[in-house]
Amino acid sequence: MQFQRNIMSSLFLGGLLCIGLIALGALLAEGMLKFRGMDRSVVVKGLSEREVPANVAIWPIRFTEVGNELPSLYATLDDKRARIQHFLQQQGFTAEEISVSQPSLVDRQAQGYNEATINQGRYTGAMTVTVYSRQIDKVRTAMGQIGQLGQAGIALTGQDYDNRTQFLFTDLNRLKPEMIAEATQNAREVAGKFAQDSQSRLGKIKHASQGQFSIEDRDSNTPYIKKVRIVSTIEYYLGD
Repeated sequence: MQFQRNIMSSLFLGGLLCIGLIALGALLAEGMLKFRGMDRSVVVKGLSEREVPANVAIWPIRFTEVGNELPSLYATLDDKRARIQHFLQQQGFTAEEISVSQPSLVDRQAQGYNEATINQGRYTGAMTVTVYSRQIDKVRTAMGQIGQLGQAGIALTGQDYDNRTQFLFTDLNRLKPEMIAEATQNAREVAGKFAQDSQSRLGKIKHASQGQFSIEDRDSNTPYIKKVRIVSTIEYYLGD
């Protein structure tokens, strides 16, 4: 009799254990399905662009002079420097917006130039007067009037890479919040369209990369107008 009771108890406990294992398996399977559902995602890119006017201009005006006597060469350079500064002040620039470099001199004879070149003048001197201004329109207007200096006998050098006018945009922090929000919204719209086409439901952000802001000239003819651009990369969860 006791033996039969022990068998019945064992069967009862075994049945409970089986039921528990079945329930646990069902819960694990449901959890796995949910996990797999959460693991589905889509990666999209969001774009935001702005065209903005430059707010800083750096305008170097470089001029040269040739001579055989250093004292007279220095005097000529200083005279032309003063005339350039006067021209700029007439254009409306303040003394604080104008800076002057030290004279740069080359001894052609010491540098091994040929005799014909040396006969034209042993020494070559150069100076640069630079305008650093936030008055972009005034800089552009003055650049159009620079021919007056040539007519006054001041030989200006051409603008090469190290001596070119730069228009800059330095107010990026003002645009950042709005552009990041716009890029994020753009990315969400793209992801939402993908979710709709794949008969899925768009979930929360899984991972986001803000990306780098770039500032470039709108085109080669209008360097005073800048194109600000950001591309954000965002990964969204997808659900059923």
